[in-house]
Formats: sequence, structure tokens, C-alpha cells
Amino acid sequence: MGTATAGALFIASLILALALVHRPLGDHMYRVYTTTRHLAAERLIYRLLGVNADAEQRWSAYARGVLAFSVISILFLYGLQRLQDKLFLSLGMDPVPDHVAWNTAVSFVTNTNWQAYSGESTMGHLTQMAGLAVQNFVSAAVGMAVAMALVRGFARNRTDNLGNFWVDLVRGTVRILLPIAFVGALVLVAGGLVQNFAAPQEIATLTGGAQSVTGGPVASQEVIKELGTNGGGFYNVNSAHPFENATSWTNWFEIFLILVIPFSLPRTFGRMVGQKRQGNAILAVMAVLALASVTLTNVFELTGNATVPQAVGAAMEGKEVRFGVANSATFGAATTLTSTGAVDSFHDSYTPLGGMMVMFNMMLGEVAPGGVGAGLYGMLVLAVITVFVAGLMVGRTPEYLGKRIGAREIKLASLYFLVTPILVLTGTALAMGNADGLAGMLNTGPHGFSEVLYAFTSASNNNGSAFGGLTVNTPWYDTALGLCMALGRFLPIIFVLALAGSLARQAPVPESAGTLPTHRPQFVGMVVGVTIILIALTFLPALALGPLAEGLS
Repeated sequence: MGTATAGALFIASLILALALVHRPLGDHMYRVYTTTRHLAAERLIYRLLGVNADAEQRWSAYARGVLAFSVISILFLYGLQRLQDKLFLSLGMDPVPDHVAWNTAVSFVTNTNWQAYSGESTMGHLTQMAGLAVQNFVSAAVGMAVAMALVRGFARNRTDNLGNFWVDLVRGTVRILLPIAFVGALVLVAGGLVQNFAAPQEIATLTGGAQSVTGGPVASQEVIKELGTNGGGFYNVNSAHPFENATSWTNWFEIFLILVIPFSLPRTFGRMVGQKRQGNAILAVMAVLALASVTLTNVFELTGNATVPQAVGAAMEGKEVRFGVANSATFGAATTLTSTGAVDSFHDSYTPLGGMMVMFNMMLGEVAPGGVGAGLYGMLVLAVITVFVAGLMVGRTPEYLGKRIGAREIKLASLYFLVTPILVLTGTALAMGNADGLAGMLNTGPHGFSEVLYAFTSASNNNGSAFGGLTVNTPWYDTALGLCMALGRFLPIIFVLALAGSLARQAPVPESAGTLPTHRPQFVGMVVGVTIILIALTFLPALALGPLAEGLS
């Protein structure tokens, strides 16, 4: 069996597995976010938080809850890192430097999980578990909560209420993320991943002293990471390390975990708005973009359109022989199409056009299928923009799911879309225009520019993966990328919640002969086209200076 054929079968099996899980998981999430029954454990958490679980919130109160929870989380995680040498299970690690602690705290709370440090030599077990791993759960639950608030904005009429943030946060963690993580961790342990509290010297003894590595709760953190909630890993080389990704089938399983929740949420959306076909249309848009990206990334990597790969016959630099070119390319596409950010190969070593694809995936806004929750609300914003554009073309007031898209709605949707391009391009320009930014570049020319562009694209879109070749563990990059992660997370959330509040207050608009059907293939094609055109118009000049220039040289 050839490499291309094996890679195609690998992708086909993933599609089949996701198709089988899409309906039951989507229905389960629908029940989680619509039931009025609270579990006993959840009621205990609400009492500890002082929350009235039966009281609903307006969009502004919902947003204040998101921001308050996130700010407190940043402060706690920052303090935990700075004090880790005085806490138990520190493994003798020194306090994390202030600029690294700031960057890491913002990174994990914003569900970016960008790591400017080597995990095994910087963080003790307590910091990893009580700090980073906890944020892996709750930051993802925040994204799902915001998505549910926007869906309720479409589903409800003549109300200011969008649900209760604290209830959505707790339910998403307790009923969705924790159960999947528990089962997934058992599967990965069976596949050979480490789950223990061994100290570095004990692991070195077990491995014959060949390398100095840190033991710890790797398997559980790995499954949390691959659920789309963590761009970082216990080890610096991430999912390329055999303790984090042991075999080809664990590689397949981790990709499945990356995609399973984001691809199931459209089913939840369809059920909540009472039109399953609308959810199918959103899923179709995500699937078309994702399949195109995975295919192109594989083609560019398998054809090896660069000098060295052509000379040796394969683009294996920076890739694990356990996985090969095709499966590494599929992992790279999946992790940048979502907000996972985990890597099992070195994106800096991809062919120029292959590197451009994983960068372009993030520039899409990570909506195909995108981050846990963030992908759904990002895609719904693009659907709103598409409906508005279509309305202008036929000269009528645009409507989506029975809601008018007026001046306020399109302004909020436009602001949502503009945030990350402004952050990416401004951050890249500042880095290329000052000595501190240039000092971190390993390469010059188009490839060096690509390293910087990728870093700010990853941070601003809350992805967390790294192109490599760029030294970002410096005060300048830690500060700049931390600001991009914070603004790239919370400004769009505020605009989404404001949009949800505006939609929920509206009275339903009855369908008429002029209403654009938003469940047909025509609409799916329009959303795909609008998404690609908007990204191309925004980022093509920057891509032309980086990967395109390198690929054409």
C-alpha cells in the first residue's frame, strides 16, 4: 500500500468515526444545555460559588461573568507559577519568570495554551495539574458557554435572557469534558502513554538513563489537550514524544479527539433552534473547508515541492517516522483548523505551501470546525455576514433564522471579524520593525517572516501551535503575544454576546417568498465563498511576503 493510499484511508476512517459520533454527542450536548435539572455535584458547586442556578442573565451580565472568571483565573495561575518552588510537587523547579508566567497564565485561560517554555523543565506537577490542566477544562467550557448563549439568541424571541454563564460553565465541564477526558485517558494509557507521579530520575532509570524526562499525569493531560483545549503539552516536543503519542493508532485517536466536539456542536445548534437542517448546513460548511484544507496540506507535503524533499524523495524533516508524512500532515491540518494547537511534527519544516496551509487554517478564524464552542459561534457570525451580503445583492433586508440582520447586528459581526486580522498584522509589523522582534528570528528572508507571522496568527486566533524557529521566550514576545491572546479571546466574545442579546430581543420575522433559504447547498457554497474571500483579501499580501514568496522562489 502506497503512502498516499494509506493516508487517504486514515482520513476516511476519521470521517466515518466522526459521522457516527456526530449525532449522539450532539444530542447529548443539546440535553446538557437545555435541561432544567441540576446534578447533586453541580448544586454543591453553585452553593460554593454563591450562584442562583435558576436565574438567567442578560448579555451584559453574562459577559461580566466570563470576564470576571477569566481575570480571577489569570491571577491565580500567575501566582501559582511564581510561587511553585514553595509548594509541594514542585519537583525542585524554580519560580517561573514574571514575563513567562504572564504569558502562560493568559495563554491557558484564553484556551490558547501557547507554550514559550519547555514543560518538563519549567513546571512542577502541581502547577501542571492544579493550574494548566484545570484551565484546559474550564477555558474550553467558557467557549462552549458563549456558543450556547449565541444559539439562544437565535432561538429565543422578545427576551433579554441568554441563560446563566455559571450554569453553562459547570455543565460543560462536568457533563461533557470530564467524562470524555476520563474515557479518552484510559484509551491512551492502554495505548502506551504514561500516567504516574514519577520524578525525573525515576523515569530516566526506567528508560535506561537515555534521556532526562519528567514523569507525571501525561495521559490525562494529553486527552484534555486533544479535546481541542490545549495547544501545549507536558513535554516540549508535544505529541511527537512517545510518552504523549505512542503509536500510529494513538495518533489517529488524538486527531479524533481534536475534532469530535467541534464537529458535533452544529447538531446541538440545529436542535436548539428547532431546525436540524440548519445545523446540517453549518456542519457542511465546516466539512467542506476542513476536507479541502486536509487534502491540500497532504498534497503539498507528499509532493515535496521544495529543494531538499525533491532531492531525497520525501518531506520527512521534522516528522516522526512512527507517523510518516501523510498522517503528520493530517494532524497538522486538524490542529490548526481547531484551537487545539497540539503538534506531532515541526511546522517550521513543512514545505513552503504546506506551511502556508496550516497558517491559512488559523487565518480562517478557526471555524472549520474551529475551537470548542469558539468554532461554532465564529461560523455563525460568518453566516450572518453572508446573509447580509446576499441581502445587499437582491436589495432586501437580510434575515437569518427568523431574525433581521440590521445595522447593529452587522456592525457587531464586522467588529468580531476584524479583531484578529488587526492583531495579527499589527503584531507582525511591530515585531519586524524593532530589534527585539528581529532578534528572535532564526531565519532571514521569507521563511523568517513566516515564523513571525505564524506566531502572531497562532496567538491572536487562540490556537497555540508554533511554527518553530522563533525564540519567543523573551520579555518582548511574551508580552506582545500575551496581549494578542487576551484581546483575541475576549473582544470577540464581547461582540458575540452583544450580538446574541440583540437577536434575542427581536420578534420573529415570518418567512416570505424573498427569504433566503439558509439550509440548502447554495447557502453552504455562499458561506464557504465569503469566508475564503474575506480571508484572502485580508491576509494575501502578508502570505505573499512569507510562504508564497518562499514557495515560488
